[in-house]
Amino acid sequence: QVQLVESGGGLVQDGGSRRLSCEASGRAFSSYAMGWSRQAPGKEREFVAAINWSGCILRYADSVTGRFTISRDNAKKTVYLQMNRLKPEDTAVYYCAAGSSLSTVVAGQGYWGQGTHVTVSS
Repeated sequence: QVQLVESGGGLVQDGGSRRLSCEASGRAFSSYAMGWSRQAPGKEREFVAAINWSGCILRYADSVTGRFTISRDNAKKTVYLQMNRLKPEDTAVYYCAAGSSLSTVVAGQGYWGQGTHVTVSS
């Protein structure tokens, strides 16, 4: 089992940048695929980005491709989400996820953190 703690959320202006971090505890972090999803007010949770155990395979939602970058540091047991050119529609609670495979994370399965709020002001 793995525990996940997100950080880095806050208020950012339209067009600005923010980096989210997710620190994992427990064993075998490097064997997990990791990812991020988000849930905007009144909407269902949606997939944002995922990265496989080695960091060589990445997946992004169409809405964030070219603006967001996911990365991981297995030595630090941490996964990051660099968000650039933020838009008001990116406002959401962002959740970190860990799963046994990339497809598991993309499907919204696996372990979840408590989330961190990101608000983009126009």
